[in-house]
Amino acid sequence: MSFRETNQRVLIPLAQGLMIFGIVALCQPWVEVLHRYGITLTLIGLVGFMVTTKIPAPPRKEGME
Repeated sequence: MSFRETNQRVLIPLAQGLMIFGIVALCQPWVEVLHRYGITLTLIGLVGFMVTTKIPAPPRKEGME
């Protein structure tokens, strides 16, 4: 698996998940550590998403659709 395929299949969904987890961590009132670092997690996920979406998708092979 090439880096571009890994980026499309793993890194982009991981960055999206980290953004969502950061928002959920920020909104929950039970665990103070998660609440404290919710903005940081969201920002790390946002920056990761912005970087990973700049990497182009792998070229499609002929005959595969």
